[in-house]
Amino acid sequence: MTENRNIKIVMDSDGIDRCLTRIAYEILEKNKGKENLVLVGIRTGGVYLAERLQKKISGIEAGKIPLGILDITLYRDDISTSNKKPRLGKTKITFSLDNKKVVLVDDVLFTGRTIRAAMDALIDFGRPKMIQLAVLIDRGHRELPIRADFVGKNLPSSLWEAVSVNLVEKNGIDEVVIEEGT
Repeated sequence: MTENRNIKIVMDSDGIDRCLTRIAYEILEKNKGKENLVLVGIRTGGVYLAERLQKKISGIEAGKIPLGILDITLYRDDISTSNKKPRLGKTKITFSLDNKKVVLVDDVLFTGRTIRAAMDALIDFGRPKMIQLAVLIDRGHRELPIRADFVGKNLPSSLWEAVSVNLVEKNGIDEVVIEEGT
């Protein structure tokens, strides 16, 4: 059976790298350096992007900033409405979030529900001074009043389109694709 799909590459490896470089500089500029700054990647795509941002920030200002990994599965508001058994990942935040400037990192910002769940989860780990959001792609269609502080690319899309961020660490290739099923 052949599916009729229209797939369009909207960002390649170089585009992703340029966006992350710009975001790294914007993070440092907005926060006046890396003091009290931490990165927390949302599992899974956000983790890989947070790791890349950590390297870029270290290349701009000497020294590594702390990096955490956040699994939001149990904080999702759709967990009770799904027939699927939730697949839990591991959260790894080995540092205090108290009075820190947390940059939450994700690959795609869509409805805002994932970010709401992530903020709820973060608060269980401490009381950050502030939480900022960095995303590679903002595709619109917000259901909650959430916006990103740092955006790689705004990508207006239809609800019936799927936006996928493929990263070398998971998919073997760096690209952002938009797919329309017909």
